[in-house]
Amino acid sequence: MTLLLSNDDIEHLLVMTELIDVLEVSYRELAKGRGGNRLRSDIVTPTSLREDGLYALKSMDGVIPKLGVGAIRINSDILTFPQVGNQMRRVKVPAAPGKRYVGLVLLFSTHTGEPLAIMPDGVMQRARVGATNAIAAKYLSREDATVLAVLGSGWQAGAQVIAHAAVRELTEIRVFSPNPDNRNAFAKEMAEETGLPVHASDSGEEACRGAGLIACATNAVQAVFARDWLEPGMHIGTVRPGATEVDKRAWDDIDIFALLDHDDNAQMIYTHGVLVGEDRVGKYGVDHDDWHASLPSLPEIISGQRDGRTADEQVSCFLNNLGMGYQFAAAGYLVHKKALEAGVGNDLPTDWFTETVHP
Repeated sequence: MTLLLSNDDIEHLLVMTELIDVLEVSYRELAKGRGGNRLRSDIVTPTSLREDGLYALKSMDGVIPKLGVGAIRINSDILTFPQVGNQMRRVKVPAAPGKRYVGLVLLFSTHTGEPLAIMPDGVMQRARVGATNAIAAKYLSREDATVLAVLGSGWQAGAQVIAHAAVRELTEIRVFSPNPDNRNAFAKEMAEETGLPVHASDSGEEACRGAGLIACATNAVQAVFARDWLEPGMHIGTVRPGATEVDKRAWDDIDIFALLDHDDNAQMIYTHGVLVGEDRVGKYGVDHDDWHASLPSLPEIISGQRDGRTADEQVSCFLNNLGMGYQFAAAGYLVHKKALEAGVGNDLPTDWFTETVHP
């Protein structure tokens, strides 16, 4: 049978500490050439829904033989790029019937080729970003870092808090986002969920002052972390492609950079000459120059092939430069395994998705 799961199912099944463990194993496999990840692909076109919008069909996939799974993530999105204050934002519009988004993960067996599960990507994608940034913090930040500053108070920011709390013994969490109501509500929610003191700060600089861990978790396509906020021993994590969240004037003062992966630029196919918002203000992804090619990847650091932090006073920065289908294979494996153990989800006949005709 092929398992059909919902976001509610996944929310109850996916435990951050378990996901961090599975992703660490999977990244080691990737670094040693025993896992495969394919370049993400985006096709961007106009949409008839609204003049300021674009349609994007995105796919990414990966295979982890050790776990016996392969996965593909597919998104069918309506994108807009509104200006909020002095920042351009990348905002997906829930335009499907019922004001819903469209994102699917298909999980396959490497043993038989059969489809194991079909599930939405929303909860998984948030969790794998948080888990990956937390793994980077585990290997790059000071072990005695106990204060986390979060820039952003949206969907991704919550996962950053939960994930960082899983790898460091946090004593304080601070949050800043431009909307006071949002950051205050976020602080209250995270305090209840983590049992830790969470404070809403009046500025990004105030949130970051004295913090050993910085988590940039925004949908901004321009810098939200300023050069003047850098302090010795600080670790910064980003979630936006191209490290657009960190002021590039700060890069010369950062001692250690690490990429998620070197294959970081999506294959972008534009019709009608359209450009996504990131391309209006700067390159999408990280440039493939000699400097970037020399940076260690997170899988290389985890596997011991490259060094991470070597001194307490170093400033480190993790560039979570582009999402990987490989992450959805790891997360999908964990969700599917736990769903079978718990008897969660709906069974669909696998025959519906297989065929007798030679493809």
